[in-house]
Amino acid sequence: MVEALVTAGIAVASAGVVYVLAAARVIKQYERGVVFRLGRLKDSVRGPGFTMILPFADRLRKVNMQIVTMPVPAQDGITRDNVTVRVDAVIYFKVVDPADAVIQVEDYQFAVAQMAQTSLRSIIGKSDLDDLLSNREKLNQGLELMIDSPAIGWGVQIDRVEIKDVSLPETMKRSMARQAEADRERRARVINADAELQASKKLAEAAGVMSKEPAALQLRLLQTVVAVAAEKNSTLVLPFPVELLRFLERAQQTAPGPAEPAVRPAVEPAAESTVEPAVGPAPATTAVEPAPGAPAPGASVPEALVREAPAPPVPDAEVPMA
Repeated sequence: MVEALVTAGIAVASAGVVYVLAAARVIKQYERGVVFRLGRLKDSVRGPGFTMILPFADRLRKVNMQIVTMPVPAQDGITRDNVTVRVDAVIYFKVVDPADAVIQVEDYQFAVAQMAQTSLRSIIGKSDLDDLLSNREKLNQGLELMIDSPAIGWGVQIDRVEIKDVSLPETMKRSMARQAEADRERRARVINADAELQASKKLAEAAGVMSKEPAALQLRLLQTVVAVAAEKNSTLVLPFPVELLRFLERAQQTAPGPAEPAVRPAVEPAAESTVEPAVGPAPATTAVEPAPGAPAPGASVPEALVREAPAPPVPDAEVPMA
């Protein structure tokens, strides 16, 4: 009899241990337990710690309450200004209602990922390229609102959405690089012109001061010579006063020019040539006056003048020299 009671007690204890092992559950701090009893949702959500369920009747499903970081695959799209881009993003979300996350949607993580991809494509088509590159904060807020609206019914809260990278075609990158380079060149030229204007004003003021004090110009000249001589080069600087050049120029303008020779080349007496006319009276005799400055007829002509004088053309008629 005692042995039967001991055996029965051992059997009951074993059954109790098996029951406890089958019914015992441990829920972690960042998890919540949703219990289904015979397929029906229990009203209460099990918190973290040790909990018991009915074996073979209850089914416990644990839901992670941590913030989930989910990368959104890169999506190809065309912006509103007809530029092909490739945009990827990352989304941060968490479960706020474990029961809805289990009941309302089959897989809430997959649903959120698909919703993020479609929303990203939609936001690309509604935005310009400049907004994608420079106004991302506004686009992030728009993406968050677009994804958060359906996710509320799934017991999921969208914490944050960030656009990671915007990939552009190579031709567009080169065009943007040329545009940026041209803009920088324009600003550099404007700054250089402004500097030249300021420098010219300062130089004009300095010239006015030096014109009143000639010694200042000499001191400036000596400072320039010292600055050039301090460098280790083979340049030789010799200051030359400008006043000396002006003096020489005025002296050259006031000095009389060289006298021109008063003797002009004399005309050699042409050789007499007799031309017999075919028909008509005898040719008339023409007297030619000597050129001014030429020697009188019969006077001796220097040999150098004779050689330099060009020979006159021979006329058709006999031209005797007076």
